[in-house]
Amino acid sequence: MKTLKDLFLDELADMYDAEQRIVKALPKLAKAATCADLKAALQSHLKETEGHVKKLEQVFQCFDQDAEAETCEATKGLLEEGDEIAAEFKGSPALNAALIAAAQKVEHYEMASYGCLHEWAGLLGNPKAAALLEEILNEEKSANQTLTKLARASSNEEALGESEDEEPTDESGRENSAKPQRGVRPVGAGRKLVGTLAK
Repeated sequence: MKTLKDLFLDELADMYDAEQRIVKALPKLAKAATCADLKAALQSHLKETEGHVKKLEQVFQCFDQDAEAETCEATKGLLEEGDEIAAEFKGSPALNAALIAAAQKVEHYEMASYGCLHEWAGLLGNPKAAALLEEILNEEKSANQTLTKLARASSNEEALGESEDEEPTDESGRENSAKPQRGVRPVGAGRKLVGTLAK
């Protein structure tokens, strides 16, 4: 019969894989970012994430287990989505906002996972493991807060530039009522973008 310890070790192996994947993904996200502060934040979190891998290895040791990774399908999917977003919005004023959104999806998954692991480690009577997991959880929360501040400080506002740039085209299209196709161009453009992202 499966117990809480089995669940804990399964989730731990899942996050061990997740953190290793994130270590490989963060440099690509940082490279794609055009905002210097966002680049710096992602690079800083990369160093923290490398530390998370080592801390998870210590958690395994706390339970007399060898560190073992189990494919984290959730993180794998979120990171693939991040790659797609970086490609789709390259050269767009919305690029940095899109990258932040992709990174925060990963952070929120990690916060949920580490919140559970921290709680379970305490219930399993392993305060050292619980303390290590709490350290990781707090760093994930801090990284998420940094991303939120960056989004609100500049990236979200910059993303509005795309709509503003299209406005003259919209007005020009409306002036020529003999060409209905031009009149619906902004809506069509928006639909094309959604369609592209859904591929």
